[in-house]
Amino acid sequence: MPKSNLMAKTGFLPTLMFLLLFSTFRAILSANSPNISTDQSALLALKSYITHDPHNLLATNWSSSTSVCNWIGVTCGSRHHRVTALDLSSMDLTGIIPSQLGNLSFLALLDISQNSFHGSLPTELIDLHRLKYLNFGNNSFSGEIPSWFGYFPTLESLYLYGNNFTGVIPSTFGNLSKLETLIMYHNNLKGQIPLRIENCSNLIKLYLEDN
Repeated sequence: MPKSNLMAKTGFLPTLMFLLLFSTFRAILSANSPNISTDQSALLALKSYITHDPHNLLATNWSSSTSVCNWIGVTCGSRHHRVTALDLSSMDLTGIIPSQLGNLSFLALLDISQNSFHGSLPTELIDLHRLKYLNFGNNSFSGEIPSWFGYFPTLESLYLYGNNFTGVIPSTFGNLSKLETLIMYHNNLKGQIPLRIENCSNLIKLYLEDN
């Protein structure tokens, strides 16, 4: 074999090996990255923690045989094809919120108001850093309002009314620079309104009565 051909082939091997390794690495990253399957798993976990669905809304509609974007209460974004909104309000559902719900990393709206969800809220929800609208109103959540509610950088509306929350209003709420609406009436809150609330310069509505 001519020396020039041998050198050309020898020089080609490292390039080929690099391309193969890069292709494999990209495939592994893609497999491990959150996607619509991650969202589907999170919602199916929520379904499994719902103990009462009197209208069979989720029981009949939330099925792995259909696209998650066609499930009742679910909206997907056209750009990334990920779940961006979950609206289960007024469905007479009973259950608890599982930690897996924090995997809906593109979620901007979460509304489970007017149901009978109870228990405490999992800390994994702090991973929903794209949230703009959060409504847990008229349920049966208990315990203190988590301080991590103050770490949603884009949150504009927060509804916690009509629950069994106790303790004080977290001072971390002062971090919510984009907050416009804060509704927490009809709970068991006590103490003073944190001075840091004045940092919420966009706040328009603040309802705290019946505490």
